[in-house]
Amino acid sequence: MKKWFAVIGDPIKHSKSPEMHHFWYEDMGEDAAYVPIHVAPEQLGQAVQSMKLLGTSGWNVTIPHKETIIPYLDELDEQAKKMGAVNTVVRQADGTLKGYNTDGLGFVRSLEEAIGSKQKADRVLVIGAGGAARGIAFALQASGYTNMTVANRTVEKAEAIVSEIGTGDAISLQQAGERLADYDILVQTTSAGLNDAFSMPFPLTNLKADAIVADIVYNPLITPFLAAAQQQGARIVTGVGMFVHQGAIAYEHWLQKTPNTNAMIARLMEQLGGTK
Repeated sequence: MKKWFAVIGDPIKHSKSPEMHHFWYEDMGEDAAYVPIHVAPEQLGQAVQSMKLLGTSGWNVTIPHKETIIPYLDELDEQAKKMGAVNTVVRQADGTLKGYNTDGLGFVRSLEEAIGSKQKADRVLVIGAGGAARGIAFALQASGYTNMTVANRTVEKAEAIVSEIGTGDAISLQQAGERLADYDILVQTTSAGLNDAFSMPFPLTNLKADAIVADIVYNPLITPFLAAAQQQGARIVTGVGMFVHQGAIAYEHWLQKTPNTNAMIARLMEQLGGTK
């Protein structure tokens, strides 16, 4: 029987996940399909039951359902429990649904692919305190990055993440801008990655010339934040790698195989008009 998978969200038509997974199915000789499904918030419970009834083997979850889907699942893996968010659902052999979060680990894989893993003692600044920042902070801490600071407009939200992961400092965006020269790696997780330069969290004039700056947004490929970092001489990491690696980890959960991430990253980079 042909397996099928999906991604649910609201909106969903912009998602490149179907293209990515179909590329991998063809490359791996897998008889499977992957479809985007628009699910409004009030339809989520009904959608989960329908997915089970229709025999899907698993699906990805994007905004705004990553947290609200949890009550409809039977089990969560440890990282998803800690993060309080799910982006991958696996239908297990007994028909139960298990939730995972592959976003954070996908980011770490992307970062270390770009810069290597020897920088784990470096000082990391995570900008933002939303769901993405939380997942990335947990994954960085679990991967050995313990010298971490979380900066957010509302400091209390940053303090909550630091308290939960058990390490690091919490500061305001203004303080982050003033102390920018102290950090070796910056991870931009706020919506500023999608907006113009005037909406950036803070100016990058104090950025270290050899800093590594990552943005989780992949379209546009070079966000205003990354462009400003390049002007300061920083090494940048686009959001393409995180997107591909989080998808690859989901693929591993579903099919127990590892897809070709390098080919997919190259394909997306070409589509988006950049080079890795």
